[in-house]
Amino acid sequence: MKTTRIYALVALMMIFAAGCTKPDEPNNGGDNNGGDNGGGNNGGDTTMVMECVDLGLPSGTLWATCNVGADTPEGYGDYFAWAETSPKDHYYWNTYRYCKGLFGTFTKYCNVATFGYNGFTDELTVLQPDDDAATVNWGSDWRTPDLEQWEELINNTTYEWVKQNEVWGLVFHGNGQSLFLPAGGYFDIRGLTELGECGYYWSNSLCADDPVYANYFIVNTNGPYTSDFYSRSCGFSVRAVRSEK
Repeated sequence: MKTTRIYALVALMMIFAAGCTKPDEPNNGGDNNGGDNGGGNNGGDTTMVMECVDLGLPSGTLWATCNVGADTPEGYGDYFAWAETSPKDHYYWNTYRYCKGLFGTFTKYCNVATFGYNGFTDELTVLQPDDDAATVNWGSDWRTPDLEQWEELINNTTYEWVKQNEVWGLVFHGNGQSLFLPAGGYFDIRGLTELGECGYYWSNSLCADDPVYANYFIVNTNGPYTSDFYSRSCGFSVRAVRSEK
């Protein structure tokens, strides 16, 4: 079900945060020192050896056991705007990598001329490797999940809302294995919100009919679901996947 979208964000613009601070978390591996350009990190040339779990999914997809930027399942990790590969201090259009500082001035990933800078379009709707936070930070074997992989996770596992090592999140069970997704909240113009209440995770694709928004996955006390309501300028978590080998 489509959610009504409001493009006028005047109220939020009036409360633009002076800075955003990554939440404290146990044994987290990220450092959130990316500044405000949202650009590349290590180039993604060398695949990092990260733990993954086989939940017995039909596609054979393997899920990383922790978020990008974390080194434990409970770590919130780093937060990324969609199509950016480094964390930063502010999350809004004036710091977004692929626009000219304002809403509706996209310079990449734009399939509607109304939203492109000087009418720009490129018809790109799926993350390229150089813009995928999982690939750039962990290497070419890893990528941000697509919507089908998120839906597969929902439809082929059982899940429950739990507190694991003092961190709230949703744990998925399948094939005798488990996968924990912490409720790390998200960043927007106001700073960090909904920490401990919800977890927001990017997919690799834009909303089909509106390049302002990207598809994502959410976990909370009501369970998991996919949506396309939030602006791609927001800072969400990334949980990487790879193919079975």
